[in-house]
Amino acid sequence: MKRAVVLAGAVASLVTLGCAREDPTPIAQGFGAGRVPAFTGRPAVAQPIPGPAVSQHPFMARNGWNSMHGDGPASDTHPESGPLGRDPEVRSTARGLLGGECASVTFDRRGRIVTVCTTALRMQLLVLDATTFRELAHYDLPPRPSMRSLSIRTITTDTSGGAYFYLDEADRAVVGTAAHRIEVVGHDDAGFHLERAYDLASVVAPPGRDDALVTVLPDWSGRWYWFITRLGMVGTVERDSGRVATRQLEGECIQNSFAVGPDGAFIVSDHALYAFAADAATGAPTIAWRADYDRGERRKLGQIDQGSGTTPTLLGDEWVAIADNAEPRLNVLVYRRQRAVAGDRLVCKQPLFAEGASATDNSFIGYGRSLVVENNAGYDIFPTMMFGKTGAGGVARVDIEENGQGCHVVWESPEISQTTVPKLSLGNGLVYLYTKLP
Repeated sequence: MKRAVVLAGAVASLVTLGCAREDPTPIAQGFGAGRVPAFTGRPAVAQPIPGPAVSQHPFMARNGWNSMHGDGPASDTHPESGPLGRDPEVRSTARGLLGGECASVTFDRRGRIVTVCTTALRMQLLVLDATTFRELAHYDLPPRPSMRSLSIRTITTDTSGGAYFYLDEADRAVVGTAAHRIEVVGHDDAGFHLERAYDLASVVAPPGRDDALVTVLPDWSGRWYWFITRLGMVGTVERDSGRVATRQLEGECIQNSFAVGPDGAFIVSDHALYAFAADAATGAPTIAWRADYDRGERRKLGQIDQGSGTTPTLLGDEWVAIADNAEPRLNVLVYRRQRAVAGDRLVCKQPLFAEGASATDNSFIGYGRSLVVENNAGYDIFPTMMFGKTGAGGVARVDIEENGQGCHVVWESPEISQTTVPKLSLGNGLVYLYTKLP
């Protein structure tokens, strides 16, 4: 169990290269590897974080193991302890010559990695041994249209087609594919097997509409799947009947994932934050409330589109948090989640990082009253970030006041975490992210 948790913290975005080999080969070190220290800092002392557990979604695999953001509320926390830096060992796998990424790394109940890996040539659902990275099974997914462009920028900024998948309560991968289908894929010792598919092509991409599925997550009741598309469609699919209901957000796009709680689905478009509920009779998505935010005047370097770059983060039963795209500094925005509130829905608006160098394209860590935010300003696609070039840097913790009125910065670090989904181990109190030396 501990071994898998270490990987969950340390391999939040497992990078792979091409085709599988029988015996995994480590990723070769670049020519600059000898110019940087192999280890900096010192081993940490575990300081477990007390408090109530993040709500476990009844129709997802266990918290910390089930999706890119770890759980339904998208807290990016993990209950178990991660590595403490004592005699660390680095393991990797090079899967060929062409670069790729496994953005969402999950673990089944046997501790095996289940991930969707994308290269310029293919998308695959994989099961990997968590110790050796040996491929145990693969399942081919339809290629995304962006892959035909052979453009690194186009491919790496495409969040559709399975990058956001999740494991359900039976360890099945639920994937929104580039063929506009929701596929429920089980796996066992014999490999993967398709258990059910829901064809949404006539709804998501009828003639004249070039749209794509971004994320699929289960409603807390288990009766529906929620889904979102790049061109601003929000929908539900009834799991038993396959009945589909949708709502279009006119003139808005969605590139981020979303969060689900007992009180609904929380979705951020490039214009506003929404709380959605499913109609009890039909499943039709209904807007419980909507909050506009400052989407800025441009796509900042470090983000894939104009608008919020964050998946909404749910904190307890009271709050939901996102970042805006304001100039000259982004703001952390915390809102009350209830359908009806007395007074302002906005709890606080906290600016972060340096003027003109402030942007984030990754979800917050959220636990209790605390948020951890990463600055991605200045990060471009990876080929442009070589030879010593880095982003602006900065990681900060923001706490909501104890009385729920306002928030403040607790600490700010200059660490340069160019772009990754930061993670918090509740078992030892450490934040895990990739960093780059200036």
